[in-house]
Amino acid sequence: MKRAKITIVGAGNVGASCAFWAAAKGLGDIVLIDIPDFANKTAGKALDLAQCGPVERFDCKIVGTADYNEARDSDIAVITAGIPRKPGMSRDDLIQTNDKIVGSVAEQIARVAPNSVLIVVSNPLDAMVYTAWKKSGFPTHRVVGQAGCLDIARYKTFIGMELGCSVEDIDALLMGGHGDDMVPLPRYTSVAGIPVTELIPADRLNAIIERAKMGGGEIV
Repeated sequence: MKRAKITIVGAGNVGASCAFWAAAKGLGDIVLIDIPDFANKTAGKALDLAQCGPVERFDCKIVGTADYNEARDSDIAVITAGIPRKPGMSRDDLIQTNDKIVGSVAEQIARVAPNSVLIVVSNPLDAMVYTAWKKSGFPTHRVVGQAGCLDIARYKTFIGMELGCSVEDIDALLMGGHGDDMVPLPRYTSVAGIPVTELIPADRLNAIIERAKMGGGEIV
């Protein structure tokens, strides 16, 4: 059976972590791409990851490169490329720089893997999904953003940290885009069936909601 081919563009912390988990879960063969200035570093990360296979018991081909031709006929392309937030920056502050980066990546992927599904991770996410869609020319169902499940996961994590409970016991709902105006919904959030509003004081719950909106960005 032919393995899926997964290209990850951007070999920084997010891209490298994505490559690791995709390999560890045996999701497919992996191509990790970054700019030519980082080609050797990217190749080194891919080699290190490949050498984890015999220990962690996964078996997939892993390539690190600056050459988009290695991504030819990929089934999935994950775009993590772009500059990260710096202290005092919002996600929206990244838009001008990352628009150019994500647009260029989308065009390259469309050239070598025209039937792939694009998963966008770069911020500001909603705008970058739109950029990737326009630049790739792909139909809307093949360009998605990795946001909703991440935002809810963060919200659940902060609640779990506050209560000292398992995140598996938490049911939560969050609406809106991936930005500072997202809307966690405490009235639809519960822990083992108990409404979270009965477990966490209002001021602490509001602080958790604000932290979820920022994605823990105060650490930056």
